[in-house]
Order: sequence, then structure tokens, then C-alpha cells
Amino acid sequence: MIDKGMLKQNSLTGKTVVITGGGTGLGKSMGQYFLELGANLVIASRKEDILNDTAKELMEQTGGIVLPVACDVRKYSEIENVLSAGREKFGEVNVLVNNAAGNFISPTERLSHKAFDVITDIVLKGSYNATLAFGKYWIKHQIKGTILNIVTTYAETGSGYVVPSALSKAGVIALTKSLASEWAKYDIRSNAIAPGPFPTEGAWTRLFPDIIADKIDPLKRIPLKRFGEHEELANLAAYLISDFSSFINGDIITIDGGESIYGAGEFNSLDNVPAEMWPQIEKMVRKKK
Repeated sequence: MIDKGMLKQNSLTGKTVVITGGGTGLGKSMGQYFLELGANLVIASRKEDILNDTAKELMEQTGGIVLPVACDVRKYSEIENVLSAGREKFGEVNVLVNNAAGNFISPTERLSHKAFDVITDIVLKGSYNATLAFGKYWIKHQIKGTILNIVTTYAETGSGYVVPSALSKAGVIALTKSLASEWAKYDIRSNAIAPGPFPTEGAWTRLFPDIIADKIDPLKRIPLKRFGEHEELANLAAYLISDFSSFINGDIITIDGGESIYGAGEFNSLDNVPAEMWPQIEKMVRKKK
């Protein structure tokens, strides 16, 4: 269990961070740590009641200031409203964390085109809406900005049964790398984090419902044999939006306990071979020489 943060106190003092999907899950965990490091925080999502509850909770825990703003990231005008509200409250906004997401498991042939729209509109459209609105503002006013996108490990490899999410997150990776090249001249950095399994309330049960959880136990694919802790991801996110990472630009950093490379290794499944069987295997291999 991670019981303290990685960065020194006040590492984010003077920064105002906007997190989409900031009312729950990983967004909430990142927000809490940003506040502990001295940042001002704006959290945005569609559910105003959850935002208000989260803002109150985080302010009581950290003593920081949180501005909740209801926003549907699929609507560009509502993103602009978040930006305006953050500027009005804190004077300026320096960091955007594109964290809003949606996902569910299904055979692709069972999906309607509307099901695709639900995910791609939130994940891909929502990310480029926010990125474009903030980027335009920063460039116009010559403000140093930082964009952090939360993607996923299968965005680069692809994955069945979550195709809308995979293609949307892949688009966000392309957005990250493309703007890291194009907008660096404006002093705007763009990076992404690709988390593996970090259990969150709600999303976890949609992806691993009880009826099939024992058949697709994700722990079996993680060499470290544990799930990620929210504090670990929050530490990484805080570093990437801080000035300590000012020379990191256009990178996609994986934090998954080795899950993605374990699945890619052709012979990693030999972990399932009992230790007492290896002498017999070695004898059989030698006989074949």
C-alpha cells in the first residue's frame, strides 16, 4: 500500500488542473493528490450531484479548493464553459487531464452503431473537444500548458470485445503524439498514461461481471500478481503534469505491472508448468538434439 506521495510538498502550487471524469474513480484519486501538492482543481462530468459530493469530500480531506462544473464532454460549448469557469475562479488554467471515458464488454457483432457512438463520442470526441478548446486558448494567450491523456494498454495492440474503446483510445494516442510535435513550439506538452487493471467502483463490474470473473481473472495475466493502486497512478500523473517532467513530451507511459508484455511473450505461459516437471522436460529436450 502506498501511504505517501512521491513529490515534495507544493510541487503543483500555482497550477490549476481540470480533470474530465473527475468525480469518481481514477479521476477522483488523481484530483486528491494534485490538491495535496498545492494545485487548484476543477472537476467536470455530467453528474452534478456526484461532482458536488466529491468536491466537498476532497476539500475536507485536503484543505484545497475544488470547483465542480457539470459538463458533457461531447458538447464543445460545455467544454468552453468549464474553461471559462476555471479561469473566473482561479485566474488561469494550466493543465488538462482528459480522463472521461466509457467502456463495456461485448462481442462486436452484437453492437449497434449507436453503441459505438456512445463510447467514441465520450472517449475520442470528448478528448479532442477539450484538447482543442484548451489548446486554442493557451496558444492565443501565450500560456504554457500541459495535457495528460488517460488511455489504455490495448489502445496500441487492439483488443476484441472492447473494440469501440480500443479504437477511441488509439485515436487519443495519435492525438497525444501529433500535438506533442505540433504544439511544443507553443510550450504545450502532451503525454499519456496507459493504465492496466486499476479496480474502480462501477467500471470494474461492467468489465468483469461476476458471472464470468472466474473465467477471465485478470490477475493471472499480471506478473506482479496484484492490481494497481490508485496512489501509484496518481503519483505518475502528478509527475507528468509537474515542472519536473518538463522534457517529457509525446510519451505514452504504461503502468500495468507488466501485464501487456506478459501477454505478448510467446512462452510466458510456461509459468503454468510445475517446477517438478522441468527436469523431465530438460531430458526430453536433450534427447531431441
